[in-house]
Amino acid sequence: MKKLALHWKIIIGLVLGILFGILLSSIQGGKQFTIDWIQPFGTIFVKLLKLIAIPLIMASLIKGISELKDISKFKSMGIKTMGIYMVTTVIAISTGLILVNVLKPGNGISQETIASLKENYSSNEGIQGKITEASNRSNQGPLQFLVDVVPDNITFAMSDNKSMLQVIFFTVFIGISMLMIAPKKAKPLMKFFDSLNEVILKMIDIIMLFAPYAVFSLLATVVVTSDDYYVLLALLKYSGVVISGLLLMIVFYTLCVSIYVKKSPLWFLKNISPAQLLAFSTSSSAATLPVTMERVEEHLGVHKEVSSFVLPVGATINMDGTSLYQAVAAVFIMQVLWPEGLTFQHQITIVITALLASIGSAAVPGAGMVMLIIVLDSIGFPKDMLPIGLALIFAVDRPLDMFRTTVNVTGDATVALIVNKSEGM
Repeated sequence: MKKLALHWKIIIGLVLGILFGILLSSIQGGKQFTIDWIQPFGTIFVKLLKLIAIPLIMASLIKGISELKDISKFKSMGIKTMGIYMVTTVIAISTGLILVNVLKPGNGISQETIASLKENYSSNEGIQGKITEASNRSNQGPLQFLVDVVPDNITFAMSDNKSMLQVIFFTVFIGISMLMIAPKKAKPLMKFFDSLNEVILKMIDIIMLFAPYAVFSLLATVVVTSDDYYVLLALLKYSGVVISGLLLMIVFYTLCVSIYVKKSPLWFLKNISPAQLLAFSTSSSAATLPVTMERVEEHLGVHKEVSSFVLPVGATINMDGTSLYQAVAAVFIMQVLWPEGLTFQHQITIVITALLASIGSAAVPGAGMVMLIIVLDSIGFPKDMLPIGLALIFAVDRPLDMFRTTVNVTGDATVALIVNKSEGM
């Protein structure tokens, strides 16, 4: 009997998790049972993936750079990667703006729904915390993101997955320095990281054996902890616009793969699907990164020196799905609460601010809402209405976060394929 492919096992776990969550939601005590006895397995799985993310980045990136014979090749790859990421982000934001302006999801929200959401969420601790975090970021200077890229303590940077750009900077610094010394002296360090890379890849294989069960746990937890269904229904049109835009981005990626890379879209989606499903389950590009790198290298055939640079950078600065969501969410909130602010100038500002805000954004759940606050603040959205605006979308933020993280990861894989092709590998 043919062994069931990993992506099918994960899909089965995903479907069963949703059904189990729905069943437990209708049983008294079911929610608490799921939180106590089911959720921990998903949490452990995500922690295991995050555990190996930083060692994997360091090992694979140093191995990739040290195998280059010409530093100028790394420079060429870096410029292409950054350029393509910026272009795809602008396309994503523009797609979101076109859809939200044409479909106008904010026009269908009743005053009763607004009042209910305001009462339930405007004083929510999560919303207030994100407003504070966004305020701290917006008060920083225009070049602060460059300052933040350079760590003053690499041990501290390695202890936090939010500091991934700092780890990448340090790792690239090591790799380039290794190219500039005698090969004989660099060889012991190369052997160490080569061995470490193989060990980490084997750890990924072991962790992925647990993936279907973890996805079951994660999805069941999402379902039982979701908010009132009537609120979700009230925001169905808004959610539909966001998801439609995200699906269009998937179509855009498959067209890029088909036209430029000359590969079948079905081949691409089949081979990247385990990473997509994990991104959907965890809502974290950082947690999914080890799996994304393994799928892109082993199944899509991208050279290690490309994937080891493009994917970690993409997990931090390539937020196509999140940027599209920000465009839709910002205009939706304005349609409901501040229609007079819907000017062409403000929407151009949204494109620019969302693009800049995506650089260095944490690749963790909920980071998109912090970026959204920065975007709204850039167009002069009334501060007294900000908690109400966030309350409008807070109820469906987690489900939409799952979809947009899937798009983020798919975009990373697409750019890796494009850069790999352009470098002639």
